[in-house]
Amino acid sequence: MSKFYDKPSSDLLYQAMLELHSVEECREFLQDLCTVSELKAMEQRMEVAMLLDDGLIYSEILERTGASSATISRVNRCLHYGANGYRTILPRLKERQK
Repeated sequence: MSKFYDKPSSDLLYQAMLELHSVEECREFLQDLCTVSELKAMEQRMEVAMLLDDGLIYSEILERTGASSATISRVNRCLHYGANGYRTILPRLKERQK
């Protein structure tokens, strides 16, 4: 893991996110924190991760989301070899959607 993630300054961001109590609070915080393009990129990656986890193939995901093959590939790599962030959150999101 990168030394960046071990810095106390990065913990401040993660602790701040844990203090959010609703989707609306999270939306407002991220809108203040990120640019529109950064938010759109993160939203797209989450959608791609959900679709990959559902078993869709790259061409179907590209058609549904407009994500580039590089983005789809990167998300897929993270799903299989990443820090398990997607693997932690995807089942929780799917359970909540039921």
